[in-house]
Amino acid sequence: METSAFEDLLRRIGPQVLGVLLRRYGTDQFDLCEDAVQEAMLEAYAQWPSHGVPDSPAGWLVTSARRRMIDRIRSDAHRREREESQARLAHPLAESPVPETDDSLQLLILCCHPELNRSAQIPLTLRAVGGLTTAQIAHAYLLPEATIAQRISRAKANIKEAGFRFPTAVDVTDRLEPVLTVLYLMFNEAHTSTSGDQLYDVDLAAEAIRLTRQVDDRLPDHGETSGLLALLLLTDARRASRVDDHGRMVPLDEQDRTLWDRDKINSGLRLLHEALPGRRPTPYLIQAAIAALHAEAASTADTDWQEILALYRILEELTGNPMVSLNRVVAESMVYGPRTGLRALEPIAAVLPADHHRVLAVRAHLLERCHDPAAAETYRQASRRTPTVTERNYLLSRARRLDPN
Repeated sequence: METSAFEDLLRRIGPQVLGVLLRRYGTDQFDLCEDAVQEAMLEAYAQWPSHGVPDSPAGWLVTSARRRMIDRIRSDAHRREREESQARLAHPLAESPVPETDDSLQLLILCCHPELNRSAQIPLTLRAVGGLTTAQIAHAYLLPEATIAQRISRAKANIKEAGFRFPTAVDVTDRLEPVLTVLYLMFNEAHTSTSGDQLYDVDLAAEAIRLTRQVDDRLPDHGETSGLLALLLLTDARRASRVDDHGRMVPLDEQDRTLWDRDKINSGLRLLHEALPGRRPTPYLIQAAIAALHAEAASTADTDWQEILALYRILEELTGNPMVSLNRVVAESMVYGPRTGLRALEPIAAVLPADHHRVLAVRAHLLERCHDPAAAETYRQASRRTPTVTERNYLLSRARRLDPN
């Protein structure tokens, strides 16, 4: 098994192991359980490549994490809180069978507890359930790492102080909005990783889709949940065409659409067609409708950009999200031309950070369509600010194509 495969396996089962520990020892031990899981995963990462993956990776991690917890507690036995935990740990978990249930959804629900504020809910969930690093979450929020780390620590402290219990049943009705937001952000991070040398994180995308499907199964008549699942399936369907055989990024207008996964597209379209009738437009349904228009078009030229632009305008009004505005500019340029797009870009550049790589990339693309020689340098500026290797190489290749020097 390759190193990346070990990493993928550990990240996939990490939330399940954390769920087992929280269920066993209580949410007031969130910090201790999470630290123990992280240490157990490091131990696995060191051992498994040479000794092989155990028959029950989750059971191995639970046992290892429990031992780490005992070591930690014993090293500071004078503190009352840890003495109480030590007493509870007197019943060896290693002798207990590891539950066959998947606690990922319960863990997701715990982290989205309504008593936690939104700024704490989502970073904590992305960390505990999605396995994202603090740096990845900070990139997604356009915030410093220290700010995100502080929010996560505060969220765990609040869980402990308030005595939130680990959910024994799956009920997302009172915290559906943050749950869907987290799943959407998880998938977005997978779709365009904010760090590293891979454009797409297959396992993180699969986990986001799996959990979204579980939520949708429990709320089959909730349009926004179905809309999110449709959006993820329609977007994930393009995965095989997003990079070429050499790992280079391929933009949407140059993708080989015969590589798109028709089963996922059909599933997404079916969900959308069942959810849309009689409902008011909501953000995930609108985004799914936009993805459907791309999926149904034979080419970029055949795409119904007028309809896409109309949908982006509604979405922009509903969300006020500057990234949506950026996509609306692209759609506007496809309908009215690149010079209109450049004019529409200026107000957005005043809202987003001036040197944001996506703003620069869109500007470079529009300048290129205007045959403006400034496009090459703008691509280079964007490449210097993008954190992912694949996207950086793509932007540099566009610059070299326009200006080989």
